[in-house]
Amino acid sequence: MLFFTASYFAFFFCTIICFYLAPVKLRVPLLLAASYFFYMSWNWKFAPLLLTLTVIDYVAAIWIEQSHHRKWALVASLASNLGFLAVFKYYNFAASNGATLLGLPPGRFHFDIVLPLGISFHTFQSISYVVDVYRGQQKAIRKPLDYALYIAFFPQLVAGPIVRARDFFRDLYDWHAPNSADIKRGGFLVAMGLVKKVALADNFALISDRYFSSVASQPGGAAAWGAVFAFAMQIFFDFSGYTDMAIGFARLLGFHFPVNFRQPYLAVSVTDFWRRWHISLSSWLRDYLYIPLGGNRYGRLATYRNLMVTMLLGGLWHGANWNFVIWGGYHGLLLSLERLLGQAKHRERTWTLLDVPRAVLTFVLVCVGWVFFRAGSVHDAALVISRMLQVPRGQWPIEPVLMMLTVAGLIVALVEERVSLLEAVERAPAWVAASCLGMLLFVVELFAVDANIPFVYFQF
Repeated sequence: MLFFTASYFAFFFCTIICFYLAPVKLRVPLLLAASYFFYMSWNWKFAPLLLTLTVIDYVAAIWIEQSHHRKWALVASLASNLGFLAVFKYYNFAASNGATLLGLPPGRFHFDIVLPLGISFHTFQSISYVVDVYRGQQKAIRKPLDYALYIAFFPQLVAGPIVRARDFFRDLYDWHAPNSADIKRGGFLVAMGLVKKVALADNFALISDRYFSSVASQPGGAAAWGAVFAFAMQIFFDFSGYTDMAIGFARLLGFHFPVNFRQPYLAVSVTDFWRRWHISLSSWLRDYLYIPLGGNRYGRLATYRNLMVTMLLGGLWHGANWNFVIWGGYHGLLLSLERLLGQAKHRERTWTLLDVPRAVLTFVLVCVGWVFFRAGSVHDAALVISRMLQVPRGQWPIEPVLMMLTVAGLIVALVEERVSLLEAVERAPAWVAASCLGMLLFVVELFAVDANIPFVYFQF
C-alpha cells in the first residue's frame, strides 16, 4: 500500500477509527496488528524475518541490562541485524565482484534474493536502540508488544524517518490524544506530502526516468543538466513528501516524529546540506559510526579518514552498487575539503540573499553527486558528467509549468527559513487551515500524474 493510494487511506481511516474507539489497553496490540498487516500487504513472507529481528533485539537489550556479559549481547544483536542486512542486500553484490575477480561470469554465484521492504531502516532503528541500552542512555523495554510496535510502527516502517527509542517511548508511555493544533499540523503535512509526491516528484520522475533509461541515445548538455535537475527535484520532493506524510499520519495517532528535511537545497555548504538532508540518517551515522570511529578528536587526518569511512558506508547503505559507493566517497571528499578549508562551521544565522552564490555552488556540487546516485552504471554516470561539462546546447526538457511550480517551492522554502508555516497553520483559525488544506488538494487534483510511481527510497 503506497501512502498516496485509496487503499492506504482506507486502511488508515479504519485503523485510526478503531484506535480511538478501542480501550486504552488494547491500543498497542491494535496498532501492532495494523502495522504487521501493512507490512504483509507488500510481502507476507518477510513477516517472520521482521519478527525474528524484533525478538533478538528485545532479548539482547534485557540481557545487556541484567548480565555481566554485556558485550556478548551487543555483539549478538549487531551480528544478527548486520548479518541479515548483508545476506539480503549485499550478498549478490559481493558475489558478482568476487566472480569477476576470478574471471567468471558476474552471475555465477548469484541467488534469487528479494530485498525485504524497509530492512535498511528498521535494522538501523534496532541497532540504535540496543546501542543506547548498552551506553546506558535508554532503559530496556520490558513489554514485548511495546518494543515490537516501535520496530514495526507502520507510518515510518518502510522508509523512515529513523526514530530513536527515547522519542518513541516518551510518546507511547505519556500518550495524549492529539489536540486541535496536532490535527491541523498532521492533516497539513499529509496534504503537503501528497503535493510533493504526486504533483511534483512524479512529474520530475517522468523526465529523469526517460533520460536515465537510455543515456547514450540522448546527447547534449541541456538534456543532461535538465535530467539531473529533474532527478534532484524528484528525489527531494519524493522523499520529503514521504516523510511529511509519515510524520503527519503519526501525529494524527498521537506520536511526534522528528523533522527529517529542512530546506536542504538552500544549504550553503555540503556540510550544511547534510545537516538539512535526511536528518535522521545523517544524525544516526554521526552518533553510531562517525563518533565511535573517533570523530574529530584525534587530529585532522583521523577526522578526514572518519568522514570518508562514514560516507562510504553511508553510500553503501543506500544500495549494493558501486555507484552508491562512489556517491558516498564523493560526499566524504567534499566534507573533508570543507573541513580543510574551514567551511564546515555550524551556521546559526538566518539564510539571506548574500548566501545565493554559495547555495548555488552547493546545489551544483550536490547535483553532480546525484548523477552517480541515479545512473544505472558507472559508465552511464561518467557519460552524463561528460555531457554536463559541454556547452549546454539543445532543448531544456522541463516544461515551464513545472519550473513555475519549482519556483513556488523555492519561495516556500525561503519563507520557511524565517517563519514556520506549520506553526502558523497550528495557530490559524480552523477555516484558514481548512482553506490551506483544500488548496493543496486542488493542486494534487490539477497536477497529479496518472502513474503509480513508487517512492524512491522504497528500494533501500
